[in-house]
Amino acid sequence: MIEAVLVVDDEPLMRDFLKETLQRLNCQVDLKDNGKDAISLFKDGDTSYDLVFLDMKLPGATGTEVLKVIKEQSPSTEVIVITAYGTIENAVDAMKLGAFDYLLKPFTPDQVELIFERINQKNILVEENQYLRGEINKKYNFSEIVGDSQHMAKIFETIKKVAISTATVLISGESGTGKELIARAITYNGLRKEKPFIKVNCASLPETLLESELFGHERGAFTGAIQRRKGRFELADKGTLLLDEIGEITLAVQAKLLRVLQEREFERVGGARPIKVDVRVLATTNKDLSKEIEKGNFREDLFYRLNVVPIQVCPLRKRKKDIALLVNHFLEKFTHFSSKEMPDISKSTMERFINYSWPGNVRELENIIERIIVLDLQGKELDEHLDLVLASSKPGKDDFKVGRRMDDIEKDYILKTLAHMGNNKSKTAEVLDISVRTLRNKLNAYGIREES
Repeated sequence: MIEAVLVVDDEPLMRDFLKETLQRLNCQVDLKDNGKDAISLFKDGDTSYDLVFLDMKLPGATGTEVLKVIKEQSPSTEVIVITAYGTIENAVDAMKLGAFDYLLKPFTPDQVELIFERINQKNILVEENQYLRGEINKKYNFSEIVGDSQHMAKIFETIKKVAISTATVLISGESGTGKELIARAITYNGLRKEKPFIKVNCASLPETLLESELFGHERGAFTGAIQRRKGRFELADKGTLLLDEIGEITLAVQAKLLRVLQEREFERVGGARPIKVDVRVLATTNKDLSKEIEKGNFREDLFYRLNVVPIQVCPLRKRKKDIALLVNHFLEKFTHFSSKEMPDISKSTMERFINYSWPGNVRELENIIERIIVLDLQGKELDEHLDLVLASSKPGKDDFKVGRRMDDIEKDYILKTLAHMGNNKSKTAEVLDISVRTLRNKLNAYGIREES
């Protein structure tokens, strides 16, 4: 927020007018009547002003000379140039040198307040952007990838190596294993971390809309296309595009995606002009794409284009050594955010966490820990809650049975997760890492209809 303001003007009435207006805006205001004193102020190291109102015609030094010194000594200080009608060109030149805007004499208090508010809004956005970048870097640095197993150590090493390249990466694993977290860790520790990071959930859109979402469309390309729209590839130019659930896209879209990966160009839907892009592609899938190729559902040539660097993420039940670390990590995370005390997790309770099969993987574990913190579950209440949510847990045993069809296993997994989530389809879809639409389609196929 703007607090300290300097007014540099040789007209006493203008100085008094601005001082009175700015003091009403709760600013501390200093006044100078010549350019030489203003330059000395900044060259002597006083760079504490948030804003300077600067007349272009001054004794001692020109407004342009003062502006150059301000921007050299204090780049974050905003400058509003004050000019007369006949010297607008000078004001435009001043903006090229870094001035925020100009005011044309004579002007009103309302004009000053309006420009004052614009600067405040800009500063808020800059601060928010800096904060969010800091949070992103914190969230996706290597220390946030929790795991002490040999499997996670290998993934960690792969991320470090691939992050500093531009290679295409295919991240495979069951829903909820943290594939997107790995994709973001690669991006925000890599060469393009300051560039756009764009995500597309390939399972959430039908073929026609997905094509437009990826490649954009021209006006009139289809009903409802009332104006030209850029697609995700254009938006991600010079940055990274994450294709989430890549195994869900149709063969027609796969063919167009293959061309982009091969030639680095495409046309918008309804367009004829090739558009060149420089995009790093990361993809995730919870399907075995090799089997999808055998079934004729996925192009082999596209698979090899995507699978330059493969990362296979094991389900949580196969890396039990990481479970206790993850429990403690999420306990610290949610108690910090909620300012609540950390619950006491007994040895027997931790064993229950470790022995549970975790069909929803890390995402399911995170959700349960968050629920424990939000509901302040301790002692007997915590045990009773775990009796409910970990009801299928059988220490030392696995629910694997030889001879079951994959479709039956998927159906059983989905229905158990739905029951576990209290029949909440949104939360179930989140745990399964699929869209709500995909979940509804599967439930309809199982003969489970929406209650009217």
